[in-house]
Amino acid sequence: MKTAAIHSRIDPGTKEKAETILHRLGVSPTEAIRMFYTQITLRNGLPFPVEIPNEETKRALEDSRTGRNLERFESVDDLLESWKE
Repeated sequence: MKTAAIHSRIDPGTKEKAETILHRLGVSPTEAIRMFYTQITLRNGLPFPVEIPNEETKRALEDSRTGRNLERFESVDDLLESWKE
């Protein structure tokens, strides 16, 4: 079977983190790329949603990055109880 090469540049930190996860999964980077491309062709698009976040989501993401406006809970039960109020 003939094969085609893909050449790509990626941030070294991202590459290292991803390859650590792939290694734990027992998947080589080449196999992961092959799976990704196969899913693109099977789904006729990306195998995950890609969307531009709305303003509320942008604010929430920024708040989480900066630690602003966050609620903290001692347990999951406390979190669930807060939803009842």
